[in-house]
Amino acid sequence: MHTYDEIFNTIKSILIEEFECDEALVTPDVNLFETLDLDSIDAVDLIVRLQNMTQLKVKAEDFRQIRTLDDVVKVIQRLIAEQAPTA
Repeated sequence: MHTYDEIFNTIKSILIEEFECDEALVTPDVNLFETLDLDSIDAVDLIVRLQNMTQLKVKAEDFRQIRTLDDVVKVIQRLIAEQAPTA
């Protein structure tokens, strides 16, 4: 799970299956809180799921900046890149 599409599709599946979001609404620019009606408890649950999937620590300050699904994907991509071994 490293490409944008892989990360997006994984998170999209979580939102649809676990949070019962309407698949038609789950697009990169969807607002997680206004359009999908996620609340702070849902956001914490999503963070925990993402941390378990990636084995990466999502910092609270990273998640405070998130508004859209695209934002989530970019944070996960950055965390994966930061953990990648350097040559």
